[in-house]
Amino acid sequence: MATETEQTTSERGRPKTRVGVVTSNKMQKTVVVRVERRVKHAKYGKYLVRHVNYKAHDEQNACGVGDRVRIAETRPISKDKRWRVVETIEKAQAV
Repeated sequence: MATETEQTTSERGRPKTRVGVVTSNKMQKTVVVRVERRVKHAKYGKYLVRHVNYKAHDEQNACGVGDRVRIAETRPISKDKRWRVVETIEKAQAV
């Protein structure tokens, strides 16, 4: 028989993760991350770029605009926040 923690891990599975670019960090402990995906047009075959903006929790306020980050799905933190920043993949280039 599996222990209680093993059962909850197997039931929940792995959280969804996305990679995107931080577009805004003007809120406290929150960043807006733009995640782009390429979709092939059904009829014409051309690839189109679609995007979604996610509000993600950034506990240390470490992310800056232009940073490439990985976000993971989590429990609802506020009205709009359902994602959290897992890691910063690449810092933005200084101008």
